[in-house]
Amino acid sequence: MGISPTQLIIILVIVALIFGTRKLRNMGSDLGGAVKGFKKAMNDDEKKNLESKEGDDEQIIEGKAEKVEDKKDSKG
Repeated sequence: MGISPTQLIIILVIVALIFGTRKLRNMGSDLGGAVKGFKKAMNDDEKKNLESKEGDDEQIIEGKAEKVEDKKDSKG
């Protein structure tokens, strides 16, 4: 029930006749630019999330542990 290669070629020819090759080329480059921008934004967001997580880890690693004595032990 899928589209055969012959049907796909016919559809592409009809679309090219309706819109013209120049307009299709412009639409393709615009779409490619939009996808590229979206991927860049997603990668930038992931980098920010990783940096913020690394910053949290650094605070925990740099923390200093101190022993707290019970009150009973200090009096006795």
